[in-house]
Amino acid sequence: MAQKAIREYDAKSILARHWDKYFPNFTYAYETVLVESGDELKKLAEQKPWLKEKPLVAKPDMLFGKRGKNNLVLFRDQKPGDVTLEKAASWIDEKSSSEQSVYFSFDGDTPTGEPKTDRLTHFIVEPFTPHTQEEEYYISATCVGDEDVLYMSAEGGMEVEEGWDEKVTEVAFKINESEEEIAQKIRANVPADVADKDKEAFAEFAIGFFKAYRDLNFAYLEINPFVLQGNKIELLDMVAKLDDTAGFMMAQEWGDIEFPTAFGMEDKSPEVLAIEEADAKTGASLKLTLLKPEARIWTMVAGGGASVVYADTIADMAGIDDLANYGEYSGGPTTGETKFYAETIFDLMTRQKDPQGRDKILIIGGAIANFTDVAKTFTGIIQALENYADKLKDVGVKIYVRRGGPNYEKGLKDIKEAADRLGLPIEVYGPETHVTDIVRMALEK
Repeated sequence: MAQKAIREYDAKSILARHWDKYFPNFTYAYETVLVESGDELKKLAEQKPWLKEKPLVAKPDMLFGKRGKNNLVLFRDQKPGDVTLEKAASWIDEKSSSEQSVYFSFDGDTPTGEPKTDRLTHFIVEPFTPHTQEEEYYISATCVGDEDVLYMSAEGGMEVEEGWDEKVTEVAFKINESEEEIAQKIRANVPADVADKDKEAFAEFAIGFFKAYRDLNFAYLEINPFVLQGNKIELLDMVAKLDDTAGFMMAQEWGDIEFPTAFGMEDKSPEVLAIEEADAKTGASLKLTLLKPEARIWTMVAGGGASVVYADTIADMAGIDDLANYGEYSGGPTTGETKFYAETIFDLMTRQKDPQGRDKILIIGGAIANFTDVAKTFTGIIQALENYADKLKDVGVKIYVRRGGPNYEKGLKDIKEAADRLGLPIEVYGPETHVTDIVRMALEK
């Protein structure tokens, strides 16, 4: 599963589009807009009168949390009087006019760690919802291993993470459980602290929420908090990630979805954008994130889980500053797709030598494939090696390979022979070698 974060505005829009299917007995006003400036907000008010008629809430919508603790939520209780259209527009222009420093972790109300600094470019604006703290609830769902897990709490808001084990009820579901079994399990596990008058409504909302999470191919979906007032629901804050491998079949259900760069992250390079474009056109998975292009250790890892393991191992053994990239090629890519992916990696890693004069390391790793033809994908890598052999030798690249799966013996034999013929230092290992042992071998040598 490839998880990609989306804006709060888009998450609410997806649920609103399918509201009657999953929540037929609840009402949701869905009054929300996404703007980049105060002027844009004022223009939208001509089409959406509620922007002029109701007190408002404004906040950045740029894939980071803790907005309240960073003083980046404008609402009625923060300043005397209601937040009018003019106040919201002025606040948006003020916050977007210069770089903002955002902390991602707090000890109570005290920020910890280093902040990220960037420009705020997108803001979500909605009506202010009068409510009591007792009407706030928490719910989320995500995939953990082979199960989907639903998290529910009678307490919503910024403090739900503190004392998580005591406040949050977790319910796990296997992929083959029926809708009736899921509904029964949810009703039986409604948090005890949910108000008696809300218990039935909470259960019904949770059942619809979990079904929407699964049907709409969310990889993660959180509402913190949602306000429950009889049969009226308000979604105050949402965080969501989509399984983008399902994008080809969810275009109508999701609508026009953007996968933005998170706050504090540099704009994507042309190479990363090219891999994303290739990924969108294939049933395989091609992912690339550039961490530090001048670093000496590069990876070309088959499998999302394996990519995490390799990245963690390199960070533990060499330090994160030595890791140049993160990504994966998996799901049975064609020879051509693998060649394109490999050439992108080779092009990036051969643009400059290591500043400290060390050899660069290329780790072609992976677990034991279930259905990917190793020889076929390695043919693509070999073709890329042939095109980039001189550049790889010029910057001093040493290659370490560990792979298993269908045709792995032929794949390892072919890539070893090709590297030897091209004069590229290489060591190859099969499934008899521990999955990350080549990291240790590369660093020791």
